[in-house]
Amino acid sequence: MTATARSGLARSSETGADALDRDDPDCRRCPRLAGFLDAVRLKHPSHICRPVPAFGADVARLLVVGLAPGMHGANRSGRPFTGDYAGILLYATLHQFGFASHAGSADPDDGLTLIDCRITNAVKCLPPENKPLPLEVRTCNPYLRHEIDALNPRVVLALGVVAHRAVLMALGLRQDSHRFAHGAEHAVSDRLTLVDSYHCSRYNTQTRRLTSAMFESVMMAVRTRLDGEV
Repeated sequence: MTATARSGLARSSETGADALDRDDPDCRRCPRLAGFLDAVRLKHPSHICRPVPAFGADVARLLVVGLAPGMHGANRSGRPFTGDYAGILLYATLHQFGFASHAGSADPDDGLTLIDCRITNAVKCLPPENKPLPLEVRTCNPYLRHEIDALNPRVVLALGVVAHRAVLMALGLRQDSHRFAHGAEHAVSDRLTLVDSYHCSRYNTQTRRLTSAMFESVMMAVRTRLDGEV
């Protein structure tokens, strides 16, 4: 891993990082996740195997919330959705709608920057089989709550039902107050809209549960909402 990637473990950007990133790069609050990362580190010593911080603009109206780092994606690279299959569709679509400088997401030193957009995860650490436990989502939720409070976005895009529920938790809302549905838009406050999409995982795209056109439609709704602001 390069020095640039390692420096991003504690802070995801240089400007205003103290205001946005309160993640603990040495967090071991979830015993199952900490132990799993210890085992993965032995097998893959070049992977970061630590909590992955948010990535993107310090001032952004769009916050994208994923599930958790992937084994050989963010858990390797230290940047959300970087180096894994899900990042291909995500970053390509962000670029298509003007939220990313280019479509690539293979390496944290690829020069990619996000525009009016920031990306984080409901759970910062890699979970076994990509399935965090409810307790682990709750334990990690204060980090997401801080990110939302600090960024004060106009739109939060939740990728999948776990991310959707984590956002509601971070906002202090009842889980039954807004039901997850692909393409749904929830006015969770006078200022903030929660938008849902199926996660852009390999499983969802290969089974056609989520197509490129479906994801583009969601992103178009986000773009239209932000462009329509006075």
